[in-house]
Amino acid sequence: MKGFFVAGPYDDGDPVTGHYYEAASADPARPQVWGYTDRLSVAPGERLALRLMSNAPRARMRILRDGIDQRLMLDTEVAAGFAETPADCSVRGCGWPERYALTVPRDWPSGLYRIEWSVPGHRSEGMVVIRPAAKPAPPSGRILLIHATGTWCAYNDWGGSNHYQGLTGPAGGDFAPHVSTLRPWATGFVRWPDGAPRIPHASPLLRRPEYPHMDYARAEGVSKKYASSGWAAFERPFVHWCEGQGIALDHATQHDLHRDPGLLDGYARALVVGHDEYWTRQMRDNLDAWTHAGGELARLGGNFFWQTRLSHDLTVQTCFKTLAEDQDPDPARLTSYWDNPAVGRPAAATMGLTGAAGVYAGWSRCAAHGAGGFTIYRPDHWSLTDCGLGYGDVLGAASRIFGYEVDGIDYEMRHGLPFAAPGTGLEGDLTIIALSPATTMAHSTGRHDEDRFIGTLDAEDLAARLYGGRTPEAIGRAARGNGCMAHYRRGRGGVFNAGSCEWVAGLIARDAPVERVTRRVLTGRWGPAGGPDRWD
Repeated sequence: MKGFFVAGPYDDGDPVTGHYYEAASADPARPQVWGYTDRLSVAPGERLALRLMSNAPRARMRILRDGIDQRLMLDTEVAAGFAETPADCSVRGCGWPERYALTVPRDWPSGLYRIEWSVPGHRSEGMVVIRPAAKPAPPSGRILLIHATGTWCAYNDWGGSNHYQGLTGPAGGDFAPHVSTLRPWATGFVRWPDGAPRIPHASPLLRRPEYPHMDYARAEGVSKKYASSGWAAFERPFVHWCEGQGIALDHATQHDLHRDPGLLDGYARALVVGHDEYWTRQMRDNLDAWTHAGGELARLGGNFFWQTRLSHDLTVQTCFKTLAEDQDPDPARLTSYWDNPAVGRPAAATMGLTGAAGVYAGWSRCAAHGAGGFTIYRPDHWSLTDCGLGYGDVLGAASRIFGYEVDGIDYEMRHGLPFAAPGTGLEGDLTIIALSPATTMAHSTGRHDEDRFIGTLDAEDLAARLYGGRTPEAIGRAARGNGCMAHYRRGRGGVFNAGSCEWVAGLIARDAPVERVTRRVLTGRWGPAGGPDRWD
């Protein structure tokens, strides 16, 4: 894998600030095989096409259902052959020829399917979500997991560009506001190498912050963003834990939620985990309608932040960031923070919390030496039944579930309890169960411990877009955030929101209180937003 790393035009050789990525070789004789699917999800009975390029005329392909017990579904040889790769493949797709297609068998269960391609001297991996063959007939007890494909697409850097770094712009060194799904997934998005570190890390004080996951990425030839997004980082360990607990899940993607207003019909409960930073307005509309009608979303993830838009065929995601401004005047299409007044749709209206009141915790100089978990304020809440923790205790400190990006809310303290402040955009009752501090700014005491990655730019941008300018007061307001575990009631349904990307770390570590809360939220009956459980 390492041999396919490419240094970007402004790469400084540093694992943290440098730009390095995987790309296909232009040498038709070099051992290589890369592939991608024509869509992110498919249902049994539908056609799935696979597009490949290789130095070899044939390649081995295996398709496995990636559960706690790996299940081999197909092992075959497929046509391959060399194909040119456009320099801007990250933006408009690779355009490789279709080499294989199959009608998904009716007996393939819903799940994430890993696709392995190999030739002598090289192997790579892709993935596709298989949706259920039919929606459940209530009461089925099945939960629909919505994979955070908006964020997967934003962070995928195969070919050189994503929504963070890239090869676009006049100097060929800017992020890409448009990214294509028609390219391979970067190494680390489908499966992690053994021993790969997660992001949360408490750097030694009075020295420049350390980033072990990026040091690892550069040294081992995996994506710089492997720990930030993708199936392998968050959904995979969560699904494996659920399967070990006997909790039945169906699978779909955010892209499915975008195109299908009825995707959630038949489900009493849905699930989002990990890092779901990027959503379209259509995704929110369809989720809001479902929760308002009585649906319950268990959101055990963090950083609900950006409004994006998708092309008609769902293969191109658009999100203009800080280096360029979106020229679309329609608030329903403008790509910016949900809490930007120009968008006009506060994030808290859907989720009860917002990334704009978070964001960073547990790494760099951003609350890196904080509690590491959620400090409990309402231990009598139904979600904490039998977890053993009381007022002021910290949930998940040992397993560091609080990070690396979290969602919070502006709040007030009354008699030792936090309450959502007025003007936060809520459309229902929010009960803050637990919270801890977070920040958008990496502090330093001088040049010797300045952060070279986060710094002050995020706080400055948030201040400019939300609080009227880059004044010290506005930057201070933007920098002081929090992450909450909260229950939000809207309409006849609502959201249980443990607003942290790293919640899954508690399940990986088999942290007993975190496991009990997770099991309670997924399989138990939810009580009212404001008090202990009331069973019929």
